[in-house]
Amino acid sequence: MMLLHLRRWIAGVAVLALFSGVSARAQHSRPAFLAPPHSAIEQNFSGPLPVFEFHSGFWTNLHHFLYQQARLKRPGESAPGKSSAASPSAGEPVRTNSLSAEERAAWSGAVEYYEKNLADKDLLFNGDMINYKNRLAELETCADLSGRSAAGCDAGLPPEMARALETAAPVYRARWWPEHDRANRAWIAGVSPLVRQMGGDLARQLAEVYQARWPTGKIRVDVTARANRSGAYTTLDPVDVTLSSTDPGNQGASGFEVLFHEASHALAERVSNTIVRECRERGKPIPRDLWHALLFYTTGEVVQRALKSSNAQAGSYTPYAVREGLYTRGWSGYLLLLERFWQPYLDGKTDFDFRRGDRADGVIAVKASGCIPTDHLCAKQGATHASPTDPSRIFGSGPL
Repeated sequence: MMLLHLRRWIAGVAVLALFSGVSARAQHSRPAFLAPPHSAIEQNFSGPLPVFEFHSGFWTNLHHFLYQQARLKRPGESAPGKSSAASPSAGEPVRTNSLSAEERAAWSGAVEYYEKNLADKDLLFNGDMINYKNRLAELETCADLSGRSAAGCDAGLPPEMARALETAAPVYRARWWPEHDRANRAWIAGVSPLVRQMGGDLARQLAEVYQARWPTGKIRVDVTARANRSGAYTTLDPVDVTLSSTDPGNQGASGFEVLFHEASHALAERVSNTIVRECRERGKPIPRDLWHALLFYTTGEVVQRALKSSNAQAGSYTPYAVREGLYTRGWSGYLLLLERFWQPYLDGKTDFDFRRGDRADGVIAVKASGCIPTDHLCAKQGATHASPTDPSRIFGSGPL
């Protein structure tokens, strides 16, 4: 059933605006998944949070901080994390002038290890980096990573990496961790009321939109001072969101949207795989980032409606992709298609059951396909035969 709905929507996305002979077959009322959250304002704000489980873990934060500092040592490198008022030096190497000679040597040695061995590996797409991150998250309460304090604290990391982290740990704990942990906890405290008020409803809505199951249990969110270049990324199996508490794009209601955007990656694998498969079967270029544009558009729309319905946001809310200009940096064609073919589905006006058809003027509509085969749109949108998980895309998170 899910695949049928996805094929129906993908059929709509495949049609250019010039193809005017296609119309929706079914008309019905707005689906339940876009109804306003019930009794949102009257809900009790005490007790555990739904949907997400937030963590501010020492080792995970140290790992991402060392990774960022290692990348910053490279000439011209734009490192993960953007500067902000709360953290003006987020995009700069930390100053070590105030460190003792012993502290400076320990810290520099750890950064050097990361620069030589890990900085070239992508946090999202490299399997080893994902495993390291997951293991460090499991050991957030451990005093060491070698098992000296407890047998269960043997991280099983490469020995040199474990030594680098343990050597840097006292310096990080004394110099930067208190500030980072405060920022993480402040971010969690700021987003928690929205999660408690609307989290369960939004999870249900998004699962119904994608005709998928929301992940079982609560999604772990590792809140870190530094994440990746995009400020947040999601890895699967298990689903784990890593999100920067200091990134300017993750503040306030925008951080709430980013949280659900990242969680939606657990629902979108079928969307991406279907687009790739259908295009390859027809020998058509794969429209790069189409699936990701859909995720941004959907989460932004759903969150915008929820905030408006609950009066949780003072004034109007601008979705992340609009505010950050993603649609003006290569996605303008996708935006037009999403507004024409996906928005009516979100409004409950169509099921996107289209027929196949061609036009004499060369505008080809490949029904039940995620491909956009016209040279004009493919060139405009950067269509490619490469995998849609190309790490050069705008926002660094996606299905693995």
